[in-house]
Amino acid sequence: METGDDVRRLLEEIRDVQREHLAEYKRVTHQFLELQQRAVGRQEQLSGVYKRIVLIGGALVAALLALLAYLLVRWAPYWLGR
Repeated sequence: METGDDVRRLLEEIRDVQREHLAEYKRVTHQFLELQQRAVGRQEQLSGVYKRIVLIGGALVAALLALLAYLLVRWAPYWLGR
């Protein structure tokens, strides 16, 4: 009967190790999901910042083009007349 007890003990050890692996897998998976959610949140924040920068940059370029057009129209007669 020692063989039966040895097999039973071995199977119990295998079961215990599998439970430990499952618990570790669940912990790591939970940690990974939290990190992924944080990364998505940061990505959304950066997307908002990027949109603001593009809007401000576009407005600045439009203002500079308008200023250039104004100066060309205002001062063109002086440059062309000379």
